[in-house]
Amino acid sequence: MNQHITRTEHSAPVREFTVLLSPTRRGARLARLLTTAHLSDWGIACEPAAHIVAELAANAAVHGRVPGRDFRLGLTAHNGKLLRIEVTDTRDEQLPVVSTLDLHAEGGRGLLIVEALADRWGVTHGPVPRKTVWAEIDLAPRPLHRVADIHDPVDHVPAFHDA
Repeated sequence: MNQHITRTEHSAPVREFTVLLSPTRRGARLARLLTTAHLSDWGIACEPAAHIVAELAANAAVHGRVPGRDFRLGLTAHNGKLLRIEVTDTRDEQLPVVSTLDLHAEGGRGLLIVEALADRWGVTHGPVPRKTVWAEIDLAPRPLHRVADIHDPVDHVPAFHDA
């Protein structure tokens, strides 16, 4: 007897979280903690997102700070396939810049971390005086390496080296 099992996968819903936070170190830390809590609750691996939020929130607190104005953290998980992180501040004239790596500098690596962990990131202007720095992480599983089939033997397997 042949059995045919059909498995229907239902898409996870779009989930959103938004909060206003004070542009302080404490607000930036709370942004990271809230991200970790919400993503964990949503069943999403949160380590890369937590690092991205930490960097973007720290930038909002340091470079996007305007006295009396909060920054906004937004998280949106789209059907279990995409996570979008948005940090909005009220200094649209203060654009984020990816620094060249200076091994002796105490800072300036934040956007390099964002660039390394996010699949895409950018800046959206408006409405005045706001800007939103956003990052997206693809949540769909990706193969770690190419799998060779029987008819395509691999002659050379690259070795990984520490830089």
